[in-house]
Amino acid sequence: MNTVNSLTDKIFDKVHNIIIGNNHTALNASYQKATELGYNTSILSSFIKGEAREVARVFGAIAWEIHRYGNPVKRPACVIAGGETTVRIRGNGTGGRNQELVLSAAMEIDGLENTVILSAGTDGIDGNTDAAGAIADSSTVMRAKRIKMNPETYLDDNNSYSFFKKLNDLVVTDPTRTNVMDIMLLLVG
Repeated sequence: MNTVNSLTDKIFDKVHNIIIGNNHTALNASYQKATELGYNTSILSSFIKGEAREVARVFGAIAWEIHRYGNPVKRPACVIAGGETTVRIRGNGTGGRNQELVLSAAMEIDGLENTVILSAGTDGIDGNTDAAGAIADSSTVMRAKRIKMNPETYLDDNNSYSFFKKLNDLVVTDPTRTNVMDIMLLLVG
């Protein structure tokens, strides 16, 4: 088998790659828009990684911190982050890392007024679904329980897609044909 070494083979002498966008570029655009809309805005990181459920707990803690102490930004606040989390498959449900992050975060911000979290893949696809991600607010858990849905049960089954579909809280963009990782937004009014 003959292999080509792209660093030394002459066939690549005239090949040039230009990166025109990345996750940080997307976060900066979000920052600019949030600022225009009147939010006190902060980019937390473009390197978010780890188990989606654990990252959700951090976002929940930040929401409580903003409500209680005005840190890391004062209200109305928009905290922006990017990267890619992971999901440990425990159940048989349908969903993706963004939907799972938002479902877990919904439980963290339950009842915390004027608080919204969104997480979505910039490619328009999250896991094995047609959704890019999901959105939740302080009433998500209460709305679910009203229709006899237990968020913990859906989370345990990795079935965040079904949870958010029933609440009409999926973010569906169709495939964007680009991918600069995921974007997470926390809004606290």
